[in-house]
Amino acid sequence: MTSIAARSLTGLVRIYQKVLSPLLGPRCRFYPSCSAYAVDAIRERGAATGVVLATYRVLRCNPWARGGVDFPPARGEAWPGWDGALDRPPPADPVGDAVAEPDLHHHR
Repeated sequence: MTSIAARSLTGLVRIYQKVLSPLLGPRCRFYPSCSAYAVDAIRERGAATGVVLATYRVLRCNPWARGGVDFPPARGEAWPGWDGALDRPPPADPVGDAVAEPDLHHHR
């Protein structure tokens, strides 16, 4: 069961997704989008932690960020980007300088 605050915040994000997001077009450098991340974070971690995670994610979604696949961390997991890993270029493959593609189908 989610709190009234979590349901209210999720509702506000859903309104944004239905009304404003289509007007702005796709802009997010991450998958899932920042608004979908916010909904997941609020549902999984509650209103307070979810808002902090979503705010941190939006701050990381900037022209200098590499982006990529980034799901909200589960309880007990390290928050993404705390070590700066999302802002560094991916490591090169020593065999052919190829970089492994992210698994877009991974989700908890």
